[in-house]
Amino acid sequence: MTEHMPSDEIIPDTDPVTGPVVAPESATDPVRSDWNPRGPQVRRNPVAAYDELRSRCPVARDTSGAWTLFTHADVTAAALDHESFSNAVSRHLQVPNGLDGPTHTVFRALVERYFTPERISALEPVVQRVATDLVGQLEVPGSIDAVEVGSRFAVRAQTAWLGWPAGLEEDLLQWMQDNHAATRSRDASRTAEVAQRFDAIIRSLTDVRREAGDDAPDDVTTELVRARVDGRELTDEEIVSILRNWTGGDLGSMALCTGVVLTYLADHPELQDRLRSEVSDREFDAILDEILRIDDPFVANRRITTEPVTVGGRELAAGNRVLLNWTSANRDPRIFGDPEAFDPVGNAPYNLVYGIGKHVCPGRPLATLELRALTRAALAATAAIEPDPDRPRQRELPPVGGFATAPLRLR
Repeated sequence: MTEHMPSDEIIPDTDPVTGPVVAPESATDPVRSDWNPRGPQVRRNPVAAYDELRSRCPVARDTSGAWTLFTHADVTAAALDHESFSNAVSRHLQVPNGLDGPTHTVFRALVERYFTPERISALEPVVQRVATDLVGQLEVPGSIDAVEVGSRFAVRAQTAWLGWPAGLEEDLLQWMQDNHAATRSRDASRTAEVAQRFDAIIRSLTDVRREAGDDAPDDVTTELVRARVDGRELTDEEIVSILRNWTGGDLGSMALCTGVVLTYLADHPELQDRLRSEVSDREFDAILDEILRIDDPFVANRRITTEPVTVGGRELAAGNRVLLNWTSANRDPRIFGDPEAFDPVGNAPYNLVYGIGKHVCPGRPLATLELRALTRAALAATAAIEPDPDRPRQRELPPVGGFATAPLRLR
Protein backbone atom coordinates (compact mmCIF):
# COMPACT_ATOMS: atom_id res chain seq x y z
CA MET A 1 0.00 0.00 0.00
CA THR A 2 2.78 2.39 0.87
CA GLU A 3 5.85 2.54 -1.36
CA HIS A 4 8.26 2.24 1.54
CA MET A 5 8.12 0.86 5.01
CA PRO A 6 7.53 3.10 8.03
CA SER A 7 11.09 2.55 9.25
CA ASP A 8 12.32 4.39 6.19
CA GLU A 9 10.53 7.53 7.40
CA ILE A 10 12.80 7.82 10.42
CA ILE A 11 14.96 10.92 10.41
CA PRO A 12 17.78 10.61 12.95
CA ASP A 13 18.08 12.96 15.89
CA THR A 14 19.86 12.83 19.20
CA ASP A 15 16.80 12.47 21.40
CA PRO A 16 13.39 11.23 20.24
CA VAL A 17 11.55 13.02 23.06
CA THR A 18 13.24 16.25 24.08
CA GLY A 19 15.83 17.34 21.53
CA PRO A 20 17.28 19.77 20.66
CA VAL A 21 19.33 18.49 17.75
CA VAL A 22 21.49 19.95 15.03
CA ALA A 23 20.26 20.43 11.50
CA PRO A 24 22.04 18.15 9.04
CA GLU A 25 22.99 21.03 6.76
CA SER A 26 25.00 22.67 9.54
CA ALA A 27 27.10 21.12 12.24
CA THR A 28 27.15 24.31 14.31
CA ASP A 29 23.76 26.07 14.07
CA PRO A 30 21.09 24.63 16.37
CA VAL A 31 17.70 24.07 14.78
CA ARG A 32 15.01 26.42 15.97
CA SER A 33 12.26 23.84 15.83
CA ASP A 34 8.53 24.43 15.73
CA TRP A 35 7.65 21.00 17.06
CA ASN A 36 8.96 17.62 18.09
CA PRO A 37 7.44 14.82 15.97
CA ARG A 38 8.04 12.33 18.76
CA GLY A 39 7.47 14.55 21.76
CA PRO A 40 5.00 13.98 24.61
CA GLN A 41 2.06 15.71 22.90
CA VAL A 42 2.37 13.56 19.80
CA ARG A 43 2.84 10.42 21.85
CA ARG A 44 -0.31 11.12 23.87
CA ASN A 45 -2.55 11.74 20.87
CA PRO A 46 -0.92 11.96 17.42
CA VAL A 47 -4.09 12.91 15.52
CA ALA A 48 -4.93 15.74 17.93
CA ALA A 49 -1.32 16.95 17.84
CA TYR A 50 -1.37 17.10 14.03
CA ASP A 51 -4.69 18.95 14.11
CA GLU A 52 -3.18 21.51 16.49
CA LEU A 53 -0.03 21.97 14.39
CA ARG A 54 -2.10 22.41 11.24
CA SER A 55 -3.91 25.38 12.78
CA ARG A 56 -0.92 26.87 14.62
CA CYS A 57 2.05 26.18 12.35
CA PRO A 58 0.97 24.60 9.05
CA VAL A 59 4.53 24.47 7.69
CA ALA A 60 6.66 23.37 10.62
CA ARG A 61 10.34 22.62 11.08
CA ASP A 62 10.98 19.74 13.45
CA THR A 63 13.84 18.90 15.77
CA SER A 64 15.78 17.12 13.02
CA GLY A 65 15.61 20.07 10.64
CA ALA A 66 13.02 18.48 8.34
CA TRP A 67 9.88 20.33 7.32
CA THR A 68 6.37 18.94 7.66
CA LEU A 69 3.40 20.19 5.63
CA PHE A 70 0.09 19.85 7.46
CA THR A 71 -2.61 21.50 5.33
CA HIS A 72 -4.52 19.83 2.53
CA ALA A 73 -3.55 22.58 0.09
CA ASP A 74 0.19 22.43 0.83
CA VAL A 75 0.36 18.63 0.89
CA THR A 76 -1.55 18.39 -2.40
CA ALA A 77 0.57 21.08 -4.08
CA ALA A 78 3.83 19.42 -3.05
CA ALA A 79 2.64 15.95 -4.08
CA LEU A 80 1.75 17.30 -7.52
CA ASP A 81 4.94 19.36 -7.95
CA HIS A 82 7.26 16.65 -9.21
CA GLU A 83 9.94 19.14 -10.26
CA SER A 84 10.49 20.91 -6.93
CA PHE A 85 9.78 17.92 -4.66
CA SER A 86 11.72 14.77 -5.49
CA ASN A 87 10.74 11.26 -4.40
CA ALA A 88 14.33 10.02 -4.51
CA VAL A 89 14.68 10.27 -0.74
CA SER A 90 15.88 6.87 0.42
CA ARG A 91 19.27 5.20 0.58
CA HIS A 92 17.42 2.09 -0.63
CA LEU A 93 16.09 1.50 -4.13
CA GLN A 94 12.30 1.96 -4.13
CA VAL A 95 10.56 0.87 -7.31
CA PRO A 96 8.60 2.74 -8.57
CA ASN A 97 7.69 5.51 -6.12
CA GLY A 98 11.20 6.30 -4.99
CA LEU A 99 12.05 7.21 -8.56
CA ASP A 100 11.56 10.42 -10.54
CA GLY A 101 11.01 11.43 -14.14
CA PRO A 102 11.12 8.98 -17.07
CA THR A 103 12.59 6.20 -14.93
CA HIS A 104 9.58 6.36 -12.66
CA THR A 105 7.24 6.36 -15.65
CA VAL A 106 8.75 3.18 -17.08
CA PHE A 107 8.70 1.24 -13.83
CA ARG A 108 5.28 2.56 -12.88
CA ALA A 109 3.89 1.12 -16.11
CA LEU A 110 5.49 -2.24 -15.26
CA VAL A 111 4.02 -2.33 -11.75
CA GLU A 112 0.54 -1.25 -12.84
CA ARG A 113 0.23 -4.37 -15.02
CA TYR A 114 -0.34 -6.37 -11.85
CA PHE A 115 -3.25 -4.23 -10.61
CA THR A 116 -5.50 -3.97 -13.66
CA PRO A 117 -9.27 -4.40 -13.18
CA GLU A 118 -9.08 -7.77 -14.92
CA ARG A 119 -6.38 -9.08 -12.59
CA ILE A 120 -8.11 -7.79 -9.46
CA SER A 121 -11.40 -9.33 -10.58
CA ALA A 122 -9.72 -12.70 -11.14
CA LEU A 123 -8.07 -12.50 -7.72
CA GLU A 124 -11.24 -11.58 -5.85
CA PRO A 125 -12.51 -15.15 -5.17
CA VAL A 126 -9.10 -16.09 -3.77
CA VAL A 127 -9.01 -13.13 -1.39
CA GLN A 128 -12.62 -13.71 -0.34
CA ARG A 129 -11.85 -17.34 0.46
CA VAL A 130 -8.84 -16.34 2.56
CA ALA A 131 -10.97 -13.82 4.49
CA THR A 132 -13.86 -16.24 5.04
CA ASP A 133 -11.57 -19.04 6.21
CA LEU A 134 -9.72 -16.77 8.64
CA VAL A 135 -12.87 -15.24 10.16
CA GLY A 136 -14.35 -18.73 10.42
CA GLN A 137 -11.51 -19.62 12.77
CA LEU A 138 -12.37 -16.82 15.22
CA GLU A 139 -14.48 -17.53 18.28
CA VAL A 140 -17.90 -15.91 18.10
CA PRO A 141 -18.81 -14.79 20.68
CA GLY A 142 -15.31 -13.91 21.69
CA SER A 143 -12.60 -11.25 21.79
CA ILE A 144 -10.04 -10.30 19.16
CA ASP A 145 -7.31 -7.79 18.50
CA ALA A 146 -8.28 -6.34 15.14
CA VAL A 147 -4.66 -5.50 14.34
CA GLU A 148 -3.60 -9.12 14.92
CA VAL A 149 -6.44 -10.37 12.73
CA GLY A 150 -5.43 -7.88 10.03
CA SER A 151 -1.81 -9.03 10.24
CA ARG A 152 -2.63 -12.70 9.75
CA PHE A 153 -5.07 -11.93 6.96
CA ALA A 154 -2.53 -9.73 5.19
CA VAL A 155 0.08 -12.50 5.25
CA ARG A 156 -2.36 -15.11 3.93
CA ALA A 157 -3.81 -12.86 1.24
CA GLN A 158 -0.42 -11.65 0.02
CA THR A 159 1.14 -15.13 -0.07
CA ALA A 160 -1.88 -16.45 -1.98
CA TRP A 161 -1.58 -13.60 -4.49
CA LEU A 162 2.18 -13.97 -4.96
CA GLY A 163 2.24 -17.76 -4.96
CA TRP A 164 4.37 -18.03 -1.83
CA PRO A 165 4.23 -21.15 0.37
CA ALA A 166 1.78 -21.11 3.28
CA GLY A 167 4.61 -22.31 5.50
CA LEU A 168 6.03 -18.77 5.48
CA GLU A 169 3.10 -17.46 7.52
CA GLU A 170 4.66 -17.63 10.98
CA ASP A 171 8.01 -16.30 9.72
CA LEU A 172 6.30 -13.32 8.10
CA LEU A 173 4.18 -12.62 11.17
CA GLN A 174 7.29 -12.69 13.35
CA TRP A 175 9.02 -10.41 10.88
CA MET A 176 6.14 -7.91 11.12
CA GLN A 177 6.48 -7.79 14.91
CA ASP A 178 10.25 -7.40 14.70
CA ASN A 179 9.93 -4.70 12.06
CA HIS A 180 7.52 -2.69 14.22
CA ALA A 181 9.80 -3.05 17.24
CA ALA A 182 12.83 -1.97 15.24
CA THR A 183 10.95 1.02 13.84
CA ARG A 184 9.89 2.15 17.30
CA SER A 185 13.43 1.69 18.64
CA ARG A 186 14.83 4.07 16.00
CA ASP A 187 17.99 1.95 16.09
CA ALA A 188 19.48 1.97 12.59
CA SER A 189 21.30 -1.32 13.11
CA ARG A 190 18.05 -3.07 14.17
CA THR A 191 16.08 -1.73 11.22
CA ALA A 192 18.89 -2.72 8.84
CA GLU A 193 18.99 -6.26 10.23
CA VAL A 194 15.21 -6.65 9.93
CA ALA A 195 15.27 -5.33 6.36
CA GLN A 196 18.08 -7.70 5.39
CA ARG A 197 16.18 -10.63 6.87
CA PHE A 198 13.13 -9.81 4.78
CA ASP A 199 15.20 -9.37 1.63
CA ALA A 200 16.71 -12.82 2.24
CA ILE A 201 13.21 -14.32 2.31
CA ILE A 202 12.38 -12.67 -1.00
CA ARG A 203 15.65 -13.75 -2.65
CA SER A 204 15.10 -17.35 -1.59
CA LEU A 205 11.76 -17.31 -3.42
CA THR A 206 13.08 -15.66 -6.56
CA ASP A 207 16.17 -17.90 -6.67
CA VAL A 208 13.97 -21.02 -6.65
CA ARG A 209 12.02 -19.73 -9.63
CA ARG A 210 15.14 -18.88 -11.61
CA GLU A 211 16.61 -22.30 -10.95
CA ALA A 212 13.37 -24.01 -12.01
CA GLY A 213 13.35 -22.24 -15.38
CA ASP A 214 10.37 -23.36 -17.45
CA ASP A 215 9.19 -25.53 -14.56
CA ALA A 216 8.75 -22.55 -12.22
CA PRO A 217 5.23 -22.14 -10.80
CA ASP A 218 2.83 -20.00 -12.80
CA ASP A 219 2.36 -17.17 -10.34
CA VAL A 220 2.92 -13.44 -9.91
CA THR A 221 6.41 -13.86 -8.45
CA THR A 222 7.56 -15.94 -11.42
CA GLU A 223 6.03 -13.42 -13.80
CA LEU A 224 7.94 -10.63 -12.11
CA VAL A 225 11.22 -12.57 -12.26
CA ARG A 226 10.71 -12.93 -16.02
CA ALA A 227 9.57 -9.35 -16.58
CA ARG A 228 11.50 -6.96 -18.78
CA VAL A 229 11.80 -3.19 -18.81
CA ASP A 230 13.29 -1.18 -21.66
CA GLY A 231 14.10 -4.49 -23.35
CA ARG A 232 16.17 -5.90 -20.49
CA GLU A 233 15.55 -8.21 -17.57
CA LEU A 234 15.04 -6.71 -14.15
CA THR A 235 18.00 -6.76 -11.81
CA ASP A 236 17.81 -8.70 -8.55
CA GLU A 237 17.77 -5.40 -6.67
CA GLU A 238 14.81 -4.14 -8.70
CA ILE A 239 12.81 -7.34 -8.19
CA VAL A 240 13.51 -7.36 -4.47
CA SER A 241 12.52 -3.69 -4.22
CA ILE A 242 9.17 -4.29 -5.93
CA LEU A 243 8.38 -7.36 -3.83
CA ARG A 244 9.52 -5.58 -0.67
CA ASN A 245 7.05 -2.78 -1.34
CA TRP A 246 4.25 -5.20 -2.24
CA THR A 247 4.75 -7.24 0.90
CA GLY A 248 6.97 -5.61 3.51
CA GLY A 249 5.00 -2.38 3.37
CA ASP A 250 1.59 -3.84 2.62
CA LEU A 251 1.52 -6.39 5.43
CA GLY A 252 1.76 -3.70 8.06
CA SER A 253 -0.53 -1.39 6.11
CA MET A 254 -3.36 -3.93 5.97
CA ALA A 255 -3.01 -4.64 9.68
CA LEU A 256 -3.26 -0.93 10.48
CA CYS A 257 -6.24 -0.45 8.17
CA THR A 258 -8.06 -3.39 9.72
CA GLY A 259 -7.54 -1.96 13.18
CA VAL A 260 -8.87 1.46 12.17
CA VAL A 261 -11.87 0.15 10.19
CA LEU A 262 -13.13 -2.47 12.64
CA THR A 263 -12.64 -0.12 15.59
CA TYR A 264 -14.62 2.60 13.84
CA LEU A 265 -17.41 0.15 13.06
CA ALA A 266 -17.43 -1.01 16.69
CA ASP A 267 -17.93 2.60 17.75
CA HIS A 268 -20.67 3.18 15.14
CA PRO A 269 -23.11 0.25 15.24
CA GLU A 270 -25.51 2.01 12.89
CA LEU A 271 -22.83 1.89 10.19
CA GLN A 272 -22.39 -1.84 10.83
CA ASP A 273 -26.10 -2.31 10.21
CA ARG A 274 -25.84 -0.38 6.98
CA LEU A 275 -22.93 -2.47 5.72
CA ARG A 276 -24.68 -5.71 6.62
CA SER A 277 -27.50 -4.74 4.27
CA GLU A 278 -27.31 -4.96 0.47
CA VAL A 279 -24.50 -2.47 -0.10
CA SER A 280 -22.71 -2.41 -3.45
CA ASP A 281 -18.95 -2.84 -3.60
CA ARG A 282 -18.68 0.75 -4.77
CA GLU A 283 -20.54 2.13 -1.77
CA PHE A 284 -18.70 -0.23 0.57
CA ASP A 285 -15.33 0.94 -0.76
CA ALA A 286 -16.34 4.60 -0.39
CA ILE A 287 -17.23 3.97 3.25
CA LEU A 288 -13.89 2.28 3.89
CA ASP A 289 -12.04 5.21 2.30
CA GLU A 290 -13.93 7.69 4.47
CA ILE A 291 -13.15 5.79 7.67
CA LEU A 292 -9.48 5.84 6.71
CA ARG A 293 -9.68 9.57 5.93
CA ILE A 294 -10.95 10.33 9.41
CA ASP A 295 -8.16 8.27 11.02
CA ASP A 296 -5.49 7.88 8.35
CA PRO A 297 -2.92 5.28 9.47
CA PHE A 298 -0.45 6.32 6.76
CA VAL A 299 1.04 9.33 8.49
CA ALA A 300 3.52 10.76 6.02
CA ASN A 301 5.68 10.32 2.96
CA ARG A 302 8.96 12.04 2.34
CA ARG A 303 10.17 14.38 -0.36
CA ILE A 304 13.37 16.36 -0.86
CA THR A 305 13.43 19.79 -2.43
CA THR A 306 15.38 20.15 -5.65
CA GLU A 307 15.37 23.96 -5.60
CA PRO A 308 14.44 26.80 -3.23
CA VAL A 309 10.68 26.89 -2.74
CA THR A 310 8.23 28.91 -0.66
CA VAL A 311 5.47 27.02 1.12
CA GLY A 312 2.98 28.69 3.42
CA GLY A 313 5.17 31.78 3.61
CA ARG A 314 8.24 29.83 4.72
CA GLU A 315 11.42 29.51 2.69
CA LEU A 316 12.70 26.00 2.06
CA ALA A 317 16.18 25.62 0.62
CA ALA A 318 17.24 23.13 -2.04
CA GLY A 319 18.02 19.78 -0.45
CA ASN A 320 15.64 20.22 2.47
CA ARG A 321 13.79 17.16 3.69
CA VAL A 322 10.00 17.50 3.62
CA LEU A 323 7.26 15.27 5.02
CA LEU A 324 3.74 15.35 3.58
CA ASN A 325 1.47 14.65 6.55
CA TRP A 326 -1.48 12.82 4.99
CA THR A 327 -3.15 12.25 8.37
CA SER A 328 -3.38 15.98 9.00
CA ALA A 329 -4.26 16.93 5.42
CA ASN A 330 -7.16 14.47 5.46
CA ARG A 331 -8.63 16.30 8.47
CA ASP A 332 -8.22 19.88 7.24
CA PRO A 333 -11.45 21.75 8.14
CA ARG A 334 -10.97 24.14 5.22
CA ILE A 335 -11.70 21.16 2.98
CA PHE A 336 -13.78 18.79 5.10
CA GLY A 337 -15.49 21.12 7.59
CA ASP A 338 -15.80 19.02 10.72
CA PRO A 339 -13.08 16.40 10.11
CA GLU A 340 -15.04 13.84 12.14
CA ALA A 341 -18.19 14.27 10.03
CA PHE A 342 -18.87 11.11 8.02
CA ASP A 343 -19.52 11.95 4.36
CA PRO A 344 -18.12 9.32 1.97
CA VAL A 345 -19.57 10.85 -1.19
CA GLY A 346 -18.89 14.51 -0.44
CA ASN A 347 -15.34 13.94 0.80
CA ALA A 348 -14.24 11.39 -1.79
CA PRO A 349 -12.80 13.90 -4.30
CA TYR A 350 -10.44 15.30 -1.66
CA ASN A 351 -9.45 12.10 0.15
CA LEU A 352 -5.66 11.63 0.20
CA VAL A 353 -5.41 8.24 1.93
CA TYR A 354 -3.70 6.68 -1.09
CA GLY A 355 -1.86 9.81 -2.14
CA ILE A 356 -2.33 11.94 -5.24
CA GLY A 357 -0.58 12.55 -8.54
CA LYS A 358 1.66 10.24 -10.49
CA HIS A 359 3.05 8.72 -7.28
CA VAL A 360 -0.37 7.68 -5.98
CA CYS A 361 -0.28 4.18 -4.46
CA PRO A 362 -0.33 1.73 -7.40
CA GLY A 363 -1.58 -1.10 -5.17
CA ARG A 364 -4.75 0.68 -4.16
CA PRO A 365 -7.08 -1.72 -6.07
CA LEU A 366 -5.62 -4.73 -4.28
CA ALA A 367 -5.61 -3.03 -0.89
CA THR A 368 -9.25 -2.03 -1.32
CA LEU A 369 -10.23 -5.56 -2.37
CA GLU A 370 -8.47 -7.09 0.64
CA LEU A 371 -9.96 -4.66 3.15
CA ARG A 372 -13.46 -5.05 1.71
CA ALA A 373 -13.23 -8.85 1.73
CA LEU A 374 -12.06 -9.01 5.34
CA THR A 375 -14.60 -6.47 6.59
CA ARG A 376 -17.48 -8.18 4.78
CA ALA A 377 -16.43 -11.55 6.21
CA ALA A 378 -16.25 -10.15 9.74
CA LEU A 379 -19.69 -8.56 9.43
CA ALA A 380 -21.23 -11.69 7.91
CA ALA A 381 -19.95 -13.87 10.77
CA THR A 382 -21.24 -11.62 13.57
CA ALA A 383 -24.37 -9.92 14.82
CA ALA A 384 -22.31 -7.11 16.31
CA ILE A 385 -18.71 -5.94 16.65
CA GLU A 386 -18.28 -4.02 19.89
CA PRO A 387 -15.55 -2.24 21.86
CA ASP A 388 -13.92 -4.39 24.50
CA PRO A 389 -14.48 -2.61 27.83
CA ASP A 390 -11.93 -4.78 29.60
CA ARG A 391 -8.98 -4.02 27.32
CA PRO A 392 -7.96 -0.47 26.34
CA ARG A 393 -6.90 0.44 22.83
CA GLN A 394 -3.33 1.47 22.29
CA ARG A 395 -2.27 3.96 19.63
CA GLU A 396 0.71 3.38 17.40
CA LEU A 397 3.52 5.90 17.67
CA PRO A 398 4.95 7.91 14.77
CA PRO A 399 6.10 7.26 12.14
CA VAL A 400 3.21 4.74 12.19
CA GLY A 401 -0.45 5.68 12.63
CA GLY A 402 -3.58 3.81 13.62
CA PHE A 403 -3.58 1.36 16.52
CA ALA A 404 -0.90 -0.87 18.01
CA THR A 405 -3.66 -2.93 19.61
CA ALA A 406 -7.39 -2.70 18.89
CA PRO A 407 -9.31 -5.06 21.24
CA LEU A 408 -12.87 -5.80 20.15
CA ARG A 409 -15.68 -8.19 21.07
CA LEU A 410 -17.53 -10.25 18.51
CA ARG A 411 -21.14 -11.07 19.26
